[in-house]
Amino acid sequence: MEQGGEPIEPSGDEPTLRRSISLWQMTLYGAGGMLGAGIYGLIGQVAGEMGSAIWLAFALSLVAAGLTGLSYASLGSRYPRAGGAAYITQRAYGRDLLTHIVGLTVACSGLTSIAAGARVVGENLQALPALEGLPTGMLAFLYVAVVGGIAYRGIRESMWANVALTLMEAGGLLLVIAVSLRFWGSANLLEFPVGPETEAGLPLVFLAQGIVLTFYAFIGFEDSLNVAEELKNPRRNLPLGLVMALVLTVVIYMSVAISAVSVVPWQELAEAKAPLAEVVARAAPWFPAWVFIVITVFAVANTGLINYITASRLLYGMARDGHLPPVLSRVHPVRRTPHVAIWLIFALVVALVLSGDISELASATVLLLLLVFLAVNGALVVLKMRPGEAPGGFELPLAVPALGAVVCVAMFGARVGAGDWRAPAIAGVLLLGVAALYFVLRLRRAADTD
Repeated sequence: MEQGGEPIEPSGDEPTLRRSISLWQMTLYGAGGMLGAGIYGLIGQVAGEMGSAIWLAFALSLVAAGLTGLSYASLGSRYPRAGGAAYITQRAYGRDLLTHIVGLTVACSGLTSIAAGARVVGENLQALPALEGLPTGMLAFLYVAVVGGIAYRGIRESMWANVALTLMEAGGLLLVIAVSLRFWGSANLLEFPVGPETEAGLPLVFLAQGIVLTFYAFIGFEDSLNVAEELKNPRRNLPLGLVMALVLTVVIYMSVAISAVSVVPWQELAEAKAPLAEVVARAAPWFPAWVFIVITVFAVANTGLINYITASRLLYGMARDGHLPPVLSRVHPVRRTPHVAIWLIFALVVALVLSGDISELASATVLLLLLVFLAVNGALVVLKMRPGEAPGGFELPLAVPALGAVVCVAMFGARVGAGDWRAPAIAGVLLLGVAALYFVLRLRRAADTD
């Protein structure tokens, strides 16, 4: 059995999860969930919308995403449970169907993120001379197996792996900043693309588009809530760790944005296939290109590990609370991990990896996450106004979750109104599928009790 840490209120003879996550590990866990591989390509897309003012989009996106992040922090200080958003939704609204939809939507987001990342890992590893010629599918499968093995091994091992991987992926971004510092001050940081929308003052259309794009760079903070049962002193450390992770992330993002447009003109940055690799190539031509490939693999691996942990704890919590088959709530007696949920995720991710391109599915689940954020912000409003609900260690004024809900509605509307109907259509099908599964499970439970 793992040594150190303290078990969580054992119930009967069933093994439980173990509290072993410290504050600094929680901070890096939250930052690692946000500092994914997406930033390596996102910079170029945002440059096309915002010109050299990429940093401004990230700063304003922190405000937008931070409202929901603060709601998660407050709820985590009130109810530190593995069920995360699903438990919060059930406690606030008492609607089993809504709880089921919220929980499985978050789980689906994790599954598609792992699967999409697995293909990215496979394609990047093929670029290394030692692995050239190996099938992408085989490399992706090995990646999923390794990440699943770490998640199964234990939360302490997973957290140390997360710490190492977060430092590596942050190191890649810090490298971009370091080699670019001598170029700071050489670019106009408020140069927007010229177009009919540009007005005499701040070009609000460009700004809105940039905020929508960069908002997604902060998705991942919500994963922190699902490991609350394994966090030491969660009522204090969860909100503090989450806020520190948000601040750390935006400082790195804004610094990278300033560095990028200082070295490469934003017009060229928008056209670059690998924007940050292009920045390093110009600022430090002596730096070996293959290192950035390895950093990208580490960044994706970290995101995959965090999603693995999040999805498994979510399924575990929902099963324990009676929303999913109880077999998913089993905890390994030695490793203290929800091993059945972990291996179910492994099987589902492998199936997704082998199914081919799932980019549209990933886009759809991100869209559904906005609805989850809306439900969570609303839940905090409901719970704060309900008599008898004990306050947490991190309380917020009602305006914060209310504004967070408004931002989620605005982001959802902007995404649906973008003209691409495929992701919203897939999101609708996913919702119907999750609802159908709920009714099937409900009928089975009814049959078992007869």
